[in-house]
Order: sequence, then structure tokens, then C-alpha cells
Amino acid sequence: MLKSKKTLFLLPAIAIALISATYIVKSEKEEAIDQMLIQNLNSVHYSPQAINDSFSEKVFKLYLQRLDYNKKFLVQSDVEELKKFNKLIDDDINKATFTFFNKSFELINSRVSEAKGYYTEILSKPFEFTTEESIQLDAEKIDYAKDKKALKEEWRKSLKYQTLSRMVEMMDNQEKAKEKSDTVTLKSREELEVDARKKILKSNDDYFKRLNDFDRNDRIAIYFNSIAGIYDPHTEFFAPKDKANFDIGMTGQLEGIGAQLQEKDGYIKVSSIVPGSASYKQAQLKAGDLILKVAQGVEEPVDVVDMRLDDVVLLVRGKKGTVVRLTVKKPDGGLVIIPIIRDIVVIEDTYAQSVILKGKKNIGYIKLPSFYADFNGTNGGRSCSKDIKKELIKLKQENVDGIILDLRYNGGGSLPDVVDMAGLFIGKGPVCQVKQKSAPAQILEDRDPGIVYDGPLTVMINANSASASEILAAAIQDYNRGLIVGTSPSSFGKGTVQRFYDLDDYLPPAYSNLKPLGSVKITTQKFYRINGGATQLKGVIPDIVLPDPYYLLDQGEKEQDYPMAWDEITPAKYETLKPTYSVNQIKANSAERVKNSSGFTLLNEAAKRLKKQKEDTMVSLNFDKYVAEQKTFKEEAKKMESLDKEIEGGVEVFALKADAFPESDTVKLNKHKDWFKTIKKDIYLNETVLIMNEMNNGVSMKK
Repeated sequence: MLKSKKTLFLLPAIAIALISATYIVKSEKEEAIDQMLIQNLNSVHYSPQAINDSFSEKVFKLYLQRLDYNKKFLVQSDVEELKKFNKLIDDDINKATFTFFNKSFELINSRVSEAKGYYTEILSKPFEFTTEESIQLDAEKIDYAKDKKALKEEWRKSLKYQTLSRMVEMMDNQEKAKEKSDTVTLKSREELEVDARKKILKSNDDYFKRLNDFDRNDRIAIYFNSIAGIYDPHTEFFAPKDKANFDIGMTGQLEGIGAQLQEKDGYIKVSSIVPGSASYKQAQLKAGDLILKVAQGVEEPVDVVDMRLDDVVLLVRGKKGTVVRLTVKKPDGGLVIIPIIRDIVVIEDTYAQSVILKGKKNIGYIKLPSFYADFNGTNGGRSCSKDIKKELIKLKQENVDGIILDLRYNGGGSLPDVVDMAGLFIGKGPVCQVKQKSAPAQILEDRDPGIVYDGPLTVMINANSASASEILAAAIQDYNRGLIVGTSPSSFGKGTVQRFYDLDDYLPPAYSNLKPLGSVKITTQKFYRINGGATQLKGVIPDIVLPDPYYLLDQGEKEQDYPMAWDEITPAKYETLKPTYSVNQIKANSAERVKNSSGFTLLNEAAKRLKKQKEDTMVSLNFDKYVAEQKTFKEEAKKMESLDKEIEGGVEVFALKADAFPESDTVKLNKHKDWFKTIKKDIYLNETVLIMNEMNNGVSMKK
């Protein structure tokens, strides 16, 4: 066994010295990971944790949640047995022992084996759908089954629900097929039940095969990740193959649908959408969605719950022009089937673009999908700050009356470009503050006194605007340089920076036989506004909030497990500008327009419905009631289709003179037409133009 970490390693924050082999009694990979993981975490993490009973209780809670996240395997007596270790995990960590983990590993393997017998037996007989019973779909609202008999009953309900939902889906499909052809033979409800049950059996066979492939290495990675997750949700342990999967997710996003995926608690989660990609253009798939099934065209969908990320990526990827259908769980708990035509990323769509929106006034509109920079020399030296400067100059040449900078769904990127970009609007001065553990904050400032654009400005954000987007929006807000318009109560709230550490780098040469150990991604810095407040957790609160369907749901960093707290540091020295418009009056006028808008009324109704849907997670297992519920959901959702039309009396969209291209360039012509149509349908952008109309004369640049 490895000796106590306190005597084994002395690890400085940046460079870590080689470890003396004389302290090692026995080389065990798991012990080495345990010790080096904690040493790295407490050496470089922004907020080190005391490994004590309180820490132990948090690890227990998070690990139990991840061990059996749907409460489909463990019974109450198992939980009570594991709870004996509630305050002993810290002892395991400090001694590099695995008493708690070994017990949990033994229990979960045993219960998974037993559950396999449940589903095969239950699915061997037809379900009866006339009885009055229901199922709770939110695992957080149910307790662990009292005993094995109760657990088997939960499996029966779950399998009945799966079969019922598949039956209704098959009924809808054959009805649609009947509308297209008179030769289609409709199957009876009984025949559909048999077919659905066979499909659910196959789906569960695949599910349990994946579970059986889970070995000790997979399970202990969950355990180590539960330890790391107490520090903050972005600090993670990656076993070697998991790091490879992470790299696939980060580098392979340009193929197929253009979505970055991550494996999280057995689910495949969409972490971001790549600008210019098929998903970006299709516009239904969003960051935060969970992908439950993947189907190729009209083929039978494959259940991807508990599937490895690299295997899911293979299913999602495909040739340009082919269709992939994703069954997606939305933040409100609703299930949606999203068809996406695979395509390659249009590189130009990943860069800043601008147009002129003509209404009462001429408003310049710049869309910035991400804070890109030429880190690897792959885009010809382009950077977002340089491109925004060019767009601003072009818009000024068009004599626009104001400019909208759209950062919705912008997940961040290059920090230096944020500083440079802010300087285009505010001149010389601080933009943000960056702080490391036990070190004074570093103030990042624009040192160029020149201002490229000093007219009226609004910045659009939503719940998916994160990191660099939040820094820029916060700077504009702190300086009173413009208005922040949001479609959610706040932006995402990720105000932290992470760095990867390869644990192999800290292993003595004599123990190279233990490699590879894996990597750990650790939060090392926090961002702060120039007013001293963190962007962490709270994000940026818009000056004007416009309702979207999800604005009543909790979203962003605060919904993660153990997020780092919001705090304040000393404000930087800066002087605010003086707007010539009344923020309160503009806000009141916007609220009145929203109140009287049929489109925003629909959005408000949808938001209330989705909130109710997320809270009311009981579903009837009676066939007629279930069908009626689904019909109601579809009818309510259909009301939203009217929003997918150009807004009557809305803005007209025109390309900039500097961006003119010949009519013979049909590719660009069609692309512009599609983008212009999207803009004309954007109810939030149209309202922001009305807000801009009231921001006459911009701001006074006097301090």
C-alpha cells in the first residue's frame, strides 16, 4: 500500500516534483490515483477542500446518486448498508483504501444481475392498459424500493410505460403512412402491443449488455469523479479512455450534426452546438438536452443510455445528406424527436456576421457565435475581436443608428479577445478580473484609448451565454455602455477556468508500470466583474428580460451539483458612462409591448406549461388517458408553430454594401436568404430593434 499522502507527495501549484520511490511500499494503480488525485486537487484547485466527515457525506450522496441514478437496482436495505460508510469515506481516501467502494461494487453488480431476470420475465407477457395506475418519471421524487418485491413492481411499471409510449409512437407512424398510401394495413392495438414489447425487450437486452460491459475500472472512475465533483461541477477525473472520449467530443464536433457531446451520469448530454453546423441550422437541438435514442433515417432507434460516448459518436456521425433522428429529453422533461440532415460545417457561419435591420431606424446587427481565435494556426489568423472591429467599421459606413451584438448561445472562448473587443466600445480601462487561489486578482484591461464605435448599443444574451460572453456583457453593463437584453433571468453563470493535469506526469519512473493513470480537469481560476462581483453562479442579469419557453425553469450553473459560490472581491478602478436615455422608461415601454404581443403571450403560456410539465412528472399507464395526455401536449405545442412565421410589421433585412456579391453566386445567395428569413422570424431580435429605436443619441462619453 502507498503511504499517507501527507508524507508521500509535496506538490507545488504549477510544477510538481518527481516523487521519491522510497516512500512507496506497494504499487497499486487505484491507490496511486487516489493519492495523486487528492494531492492535485488540494494543491491547484481554486477552493481546496478539507477531507473530513462533512466531505465524506457529500461524496456519499453524489456517488450514490450516480451509482443508481434511476433507482432501478438498489433497494432500501442496500442503501442502509452503504450508509454505514457515510462518514468513513474520508478515511478510505486518506488511507488509500477502498472499503466503501468495494462494498458498493459488490452490491450493484449483484442487483444488476437480478434485474436482468425481472425484465425478461415481465416482458414475456402482454400488458393490460385499462387499469388505473401511473408512474413517476422523476427519479428524484421517488424513494428506493422497500424490498426486491417492490423493486420488481417498479420495473413492471417502467417496462409498461416504455411499451405504451412505443405503441403510441407506432400508431402515429402508421396513421401518417395511411395518409400517404391507401395500401397500408393498420395493425390492431393487440398486434402493436406485441411488436412494441419485442422492441422494448431488444432495447433492454442492449441496455443490460452495456451494463455487463461495465467493469471495475468504469465503476471506480465514477467513484473518483464523485470525489472530484465535490470541489465543483467542472472538476473531473478522466480515466484514460474517458479522456480519449472527451477529446473525441471536443475535436470531432465538425462531423455529422455538429454538436459537442459529453457523458454525464449515464446520459449523453449536448454541451454545445457548433456554429454553422447541421444542428445549428436545424435549431431544435440545444445545449443541455439529453440524447436518449439515435435512429438512422426511418430505422429503429437505438437506446444510448449508458452507452460509451465514442460509440454514440459513431451512431450520430454519418455522410453528408443522410438523416439522423435523435430522441431528446428537454430541460422541462419533455421528449422530442429531432431529425437532422447531416452536413459539414460552413466555416463562414462560425465567424462574426452583420446585416442592417431597417424599421423606424437603421440598426446594425452583429451575430457572434463564439469567441474564436487562431490558437492552432488553422483559420488564417482570424480572431473575433479583429472581425468585430471590421464589422463595426462597415456598419458605421452605413450610418446605422445603433448596433445589436448578439451573444445568445455563445459559450465563450478566447479571453484576450474579450478584452480587445470591449475596448472597441469603451476605450481604455479595465474589462475583467481573474483570480487564482491565494493570489491577488489580476486586472485585465484594454490599453488602447481609441473607440471604434460610440453609438447606441445592446447586447443580447440567454441562459446559454457563458464564460467570455458573460465577461463582455458584464463589462458593457458595468460601464453603462449599453443595455443587456436577455431571454432568461440570467446568463449561464460559469465564471471559472479549468486546466488538465495528466497524473502520469507525477508518477516516479520506477512505477511507470502503473501507467496510464488518467487525467484530472481542475478549476484553477475565477472570473470577476470590474465591479468586484463574480460572474460565477449569478451570471449576468439582463437590464431587460424577454420571456422564452424556458425562462421560468432553473437553468445554468446553479443547476449543477456543488457549484462554486458567488463572491466578491475589491472592485477595479473605472468610471461609468452617462446614458442619454432613460433605462427605466425603455424597460417599461418594452414590458408594455411584450404584454400586448400575441407572440410573447404564446411564449409566456408555453413557459408556464413547460414549468408545470417539469413539476408534474406523474404519467398515466392507462392507454386512453395516456393518449389523451399526449394529444393535449401536441395541441399545445402546435400553437407555437405560428411563431415560425415572419413577424408582421417586423424588420426588413439588408446586406451591407461592403458584403455585396454577384447574383450568380447562388450558394451565398441562398445562404443569405435562409439567414434573413431566420432573422425576420426572431421575435426577440425584433423587440430588441424596438428597444434600440428608443436609445437615441447613444451615450455621453463624458466621465
